[in-house]
Amino acid sequence: MELSKMSDMTKLHQAVAAGDYNSVKKILKKGLCDPNYKDVDWNDRTPLHWAAIRGQMEVLHLLIQYGARPCLVTDVGWTAAHFAAESGHLNVLKTLHALPAAIDAADFFGDTPKRIAQIYGQKACVDFLERAEPECRDYRQRGLLLDEQDPEWDLKKRELELSLPAPDPNTNKKTKRIRGSTRLSHSKAWRL
Repeated sequence: MELSKMSDMTKLHQAVAAGDYNSVKKILKKGLCDPNYKDVDWNDRTPLHWAAIRGQMEVLHLLIQYGARPCLVTDVGWTAAHFAAESGHLNVLKTLHALPAAIDAADFFGDTPKRIAQIYGQKACVDFLERAEPECRDYRQRGLLLDEQDPEWDLKKRELELSLPAPDPNTNKKTKRIRGSTRLSHSKAWRL
């Protein structure tokens, strides 16, 4: 990680990203930084996201002890579970599931941590998440809280959806006509 980029991060983000447990503990004890602060320069990552990326179990436990929320998401909807699944940190996923956290939450593109683990070939994480996802659904059905609401994300997601270009129905019709005529000309060519 470049030092110039790290200087944009909060002290807590820096300490977590560097894996400096003692500094993290000192910062949290003094209340110098919010453990749920989203660093805009780093795609709204929280310190918990960094702990999940690095697989730092002691730091993860410390952050949770001081109120870090596992449901908080990045600018594209990734939770700490997404980062743990990408990096193959099974112990992080198990800890998040034990809280219980919503380790089955989909990002803006519809990808769950399990799907991310599949994409990155993290077989042990995929196996665990296949067993854990039904338990998350069961928690919801029984009315148990999973700390899964991130109001900031709900607003940002709506803004993202509104910023996407609306499909132009006229464009689709033109495309279909062009494809149809192209397909027709190819089929004629094969018959000759």
